[in-house]
Amino acid sequence: MTVDGSRISRAERQARTRESLIAVAREMFLSDGYAATSLDKVAVRAGFSKGAVYSNFDGKEQLCMAVLDSIHEEQIEGVVSAFTADTDLDGRIEAFAAWAREGLGQPRWTALEVEFGAIARQSPYVATELIKRHREIRAAIADLVRQVTTEAGLGDTVDPEKAATALLSLGIGLGTLRSLDSSIDVGVFAETMRALLKSSNG
Repeated sequence: MTVDGSRISRAERQARTRESLIAVAREMFLSDGYAATSLDKVAVRAGFSKGAVYSNFDGKEQLCMAVLDSIHEEQIEGVVSAFTADTDLDGRIEAFAAWAREGLGQPRWTALEVEFGAIARQSPYVATELIKRHREIRAAIADLVRQVTTEAGLGDTVDPEKAATALLSLGIGLGTLRSLDSSIDVGVFAETMRALLKSSNG
């Protein structure tokens, strides 16, 4: 019993350490950028040894990937919340547009994604992991589109995979532009979704 308890305790401590490192690294990566943030600096700011960092992450690339995962999870939660709102399809599209105006194209995390993405040219690990995550995000969006269109009675008139690819591509491009020019209206998202559904629904 004591042994099991100590094992659980160690697992919990490691989980807390990992969460703390991700939280500190997230703030540092967002404020200072990827290149300017070292594992030593993260360890010191978080109050851990560098060994504690390496016991949770293989290196800075893996740590940054975990930070981006935490950001993407929040973004996906926002999208899911908008598209599962208790209203009709048009209301859900408006809820999504409202979320996009607040959550899309935040300068700091967009800059981090662009900086980190550039590393993919030299790092097979980063390239592979980014491709994997983009596919997972695209699949999640496709599932959401499938659910929403089914509930709206559109049946098979919309191809969820193609719609997901179009929306993700538009989101990435629009987010990048908006991070540089906050005056850009993200309402184009709502207009694109409506046009997609009208075209598909005849």
